[in-house]
Amino acid sequence: MAALLEPMAFARPDEPALDDGQEALTWAELDRAVNGCIALLRERGLGLGDRLALVTGNSRYTFQALLACLHSGITLVPVNWHLTADEIAYVFGDCVPAAVIADPGTAATVSAALARHPAAGTRLRAVSGAVAHGGLEPLDDLLRTADGTEPDGQVCGSMLLYTSGTSGHPKGVVSTLLHAGAPLDKVNSLLTRLGDSVGLPRTGRNLLTGPWYHSGQLFLSLFPMLGGCGLVVRPRFDPADLLSVIDEHRITTTHLVPTHFARLLRLPPEQRAAFDGGSLELVWHGGSPCPAKVKRDMIDWWGPVFTEYYASTEGGMVTTIDSETWLRKPASVGRTVGSAQVLIVGQDGAELPPGRHGKVYVRRRPGRGFRYHNAPEKTAKAHLRPDTYTFGDSGYLDDDGYLVLTGRDDDTIISGGVNIYPAEVEAALLSHPEVQDAAVFALPDEEFGQRVAAALQVHGTGIPPDLESHCRERLAGFKLPRSVWVVPKMPRDPNGKLRRALFRVSGPAPGEVSVAGVALGAPAPLGHRPDRTVHNGASPADAAR
Repeated sequence: MAALLEPMAFARPDEPALDDGQEALTWAELDRAVNGCIALLRERGLGLGDRLALVTGNSRYTFQALLACLHSGITLVPVNWHLTADEIAYVFGDCVPAAVIADPGTAATVSAALARHPAAGTRLRAVSGAVAHGGLEPLDDLLRTADGTEPDGQVCGSMLLYTSGTSGHPKGVVSTLLHAGAPLDKVNSLLTRLGDSVGLPRTGRNLLTGPWYHSGQLFLSLFPMLGGCGLVVRPRFDPADLLSVIDEHRITTTHLVPTHFARLLRLPPEQRAAFDGGSLELVWHGGSPCPAKVKRDMIDWWGPVFTEYYASTEGGMVTTIDSETWLRKPASVGRTVGSAQVLIVGQDGAELPPGRHGKVYVRRRPGRGFRYHNAPEKTAKAHLRPDTYTFGDSGYLDDDGYLVLTGRDDDTIISGGVNIYPAEVEAALLSHPEVQDAAVFALPDEEFGQRVAAALQVHGTGIPPDLESHCRERLAGFKLPRSVWVVPKMPRDPNGKLRRALFRVSGPAPGEVSVAGVALGAPAPLGHRPDRTVHNGASPADAAR
């Protein structure tokens, strides 16, 4: 048996283990499928330290290959299936995988990427299913002849995870969470620690609808499965389908992002009323800030089943906050879990006390760190000292030790010498009932260096007439956006992360702005007058007049 699946395959072989909507596998069937995949990879000469790039959607093939790597010392490279051929080629060139597996939806793009980097996939180039595509062999044919008996010499694999790359090329993250070649007992020890620290479930059924290549979706699907949870997989998020699957399969755990919440809340009242949801015990969410009203509405509907987390590809899960605590501290992303410690560090490198704003650093136990693949200078830049590093976020700790995030350090707007944090302004905008989504960014300003601008996605057709007064009740005057655009859709990646870098100055005039290359046209004012600006050296108190 595949060692990590043995407890389930032995004790409950006929219970459902993996269901992707096309085929459902029991634990015994999944074990045989994983054994066959291990055998195929070994037949092609893959072993300890070799890399397999997986450019596939949410399917049983994905998890069979993932589990095979985890049992055979192979390093799995999840690749965002939404990338272009050039972007995938960049990843192939950076990590040079010995094997590449695509699916019918990505096969053409992957073939084009392989043409740019022929050194990738020299031992295996395959496509899931029964139909070949160009130089990609059909995986069904290869697995049909593979040996499905228990493979010997099973050791832990590892992962090379690429960040989402919202500004520039993605960075490959080499984590110490899983060590290639380590005994598989190390994975069981990790599962025990995660169960104790973050409440990782070991029973029930888990639902994956977000992209599996995202580290949060990946680990909160894989680890519960290794602990004993059955996994139901769907190719993409659809709000109505999500409700149906939860009730049909008696789902106990799932992972969503705030964009999903907003789409669920927009369902017709009759669809929402028909949803039972009584099986749900835990809904993880993270990846981007959630508007307070949206989260309250979800808690009112589904109950206090939500746990928000602060995490990253580089450092794993750092803080969590459950529904009851969040209702008392709605600005927070929680307190630390496990061995993690949070430090707030000032510009001089000194640790700051509670209430003081600075860069957020995470300290882990010795040896529990990360490095960027082929990028030692970026690794050094992220580290304050060994085992203490930043994800690039800014924020502060409150008096109870709860972390409050105020934005990305590189997103900070400096207007007249005063720092303005986009996340704070976005929260005020999003608290208006007519604002569906918001992005706050900097525009150049001849007098003050930068000024605050915003793009809004609204429920109506224009800027709500009371938006300025609404924001003035929540923000100092100098933080109000001076230029506002209404956009039909916000540029977010499939994980819900705002691609703020896509907002660019597109012409010689300060107000000429584009998003993803499309000009936004003339901005609308938010009633912000020239005399309500920040003067160089002014404090926020001086500016809020």
